[in-house]
Amino acid sequence: MQDTDIEIADLAKALAHPARLRILRLLLATPGCIGGDIVDAVGLAQSTVSEHLRILKAAGVITGEISGPRTCYALNPAALEPLAEFIGTVTAPSAAVCCMPDEKELS
Repeated sequence: MQDTDIEIADLAKALAHPARLRILRLLLATPGCIGGDIVDAVGLAQSTVSEHLRILKAAGVITGEISGPRTCYALNPAALEPLAEFIGTVTAPSAAVCCMPDEKELS
C-alpha cells in the first residue's frame, strides 16, 4: 500500500461522520470559529464536539489556535488536496469505462 493511499484513507475516515461534516461547513461559513460557538451550532455535548474536533485536527483538516481561554478553529483546505485529487480521478469520464470485454470479444 502506498503512503498516499494511507493518507487518503485517513482523511476519508476523519470526514466520515455527519457531525464532522457539519463542523467543516460551519468553519467554511465562519472562519476563525471559537470552540464554544461550534458546540452551540452543532447541538452536541461539548465533550462530543471536542472529540470530533480532535479527530479533524489530528487529520490536519482543521487547525486550532489558542487565544486566551478559548481555541479558535479554522479549515486547512490544503490538507484535503490528496483526497480531492483522488476523487477527481475516480469521477473523471475516463474512469467510467468498463474493463469487461465486449460481447464480440466473448464469442
